[in-house]
Amino acid sequence: MRALLTRVEQDSRLDRVGDRLQRAVLGTLRPRRLRDLLHGVTLGHPLHPAMVQVPVGSWISAAVLDLMPGQRRAATMLVGLGTVSALPAAVTGLNDWAALSRDQRRVGLVHAAANGVGLTLYAGSLAARLAGRHGVGRTLGMLGLSAASLGAYIGGHLAYKQGAQVNQSISELHRMSDGWHSLVDMTALPQRTLMTREVDDVSVILYRHGDEVTVMLERCPHQSGPLGEGEVQEIDGHACVVCPWHGSAFRLNGGEVVQGPSGNDQQILPTRVQNGVLQTRLP
Repeated sequence: MRALLTRVEQDSRLDRVGDRLQRAVLGTLRPRRLRDLLHGVTLGHPLHPAMVQVPVGSWISAAVLDLMPGQRRAATMLVGLGTVSALPAAVTGLNDWAALSRDQRRVGLVHAAANGVGLTLYAGSLAARLAGRHGVGRTLGMLGLSAASLGAYIGGHLAYKQGAQVNQSISELHRMSDGWHSLVDMTALPQRTLMTREVDDVSVILYRHGDEVTVMLERCPHQSGPLGEGEVQEIDGHACVVCPWHGSAFRLNGGEVVQGPSGNDQQILPTRVQNGVLQTRLP
C-alpha cells in the first residue's frame, strides 16, 4: 500500500482531473471569509479533522448496532446522521485540498474518491433501511465502512507522510538549543520592518513596534513559505505578516492566524533585552 501511494504521489495523469476540480472549488468557495472559516482559522487549527468525527463515529456505531438484535431503528438513525454530516465534512476537506501542493492533491484526490464511494454506499444503505430492506442496508453499510476506512488510511498518509495541513514550522523548535540566544543590537533594529535572523540555523523574523519586539519562526505553518519575504499588513486592527506564497496571515503581536489557507497559528518566541542586545529562547 505504501508503494502504491508513493506512485500516486508521482502520477501526473491525476493532474488533469485535479486541476479542473481545484479551479471549480476555488471558483465556488470564492469569499475569503468563507474559505478561512472552512480552513479553521477561527479555531487556530484545521477544521476538517474535527468535522469527520461525526460521520465516522456514527457509521462505526451503526455497524456495531447492526450486529445486535432489535437495533434496526437506532442503526438507521446513525446511518442517516453519518450520511448527512459527511457533506459539510467533505466541503471542509475540499477547501483544504485546493490549497495543497500538486503531489498532495494527487493523493487527496484518491482520498476523496474513496470517501465519495463510502458516502454513496451509505446513502444507498439509508435508502434501503427506510424501505424496510434492512439486510441490504446492513450489507451496503459494511461496504461503505470499508471504503471510508480506506479513505481514512489514505488521509493518514496525506497528513502524516506528506504533511498536508499540519504545522510545517513547529519542528524547527526541536533544532534550537536551550538558553538565551543573542539576535541583534536594539539600535540596529528598525521600526515596523521585518528582519530575518538565525538561531542555531533556524530562521526567525523580528518585528519592532515601539519598545515591543516580536520574534517569530519564519517558515509558514502551511507550506513552509518564507514569512521574512512577506508583507506587513494591518488586518482587523493588528499588524500581520502575510506569507508571499499562499497569503496566510499571522498577527505579529501573538502569532494567531487571521487569514488562511493555514489553519495553524505561528509560533512566537520569548524575548528579552540584555545590555542593549535582543535575545530569544525556546518557549
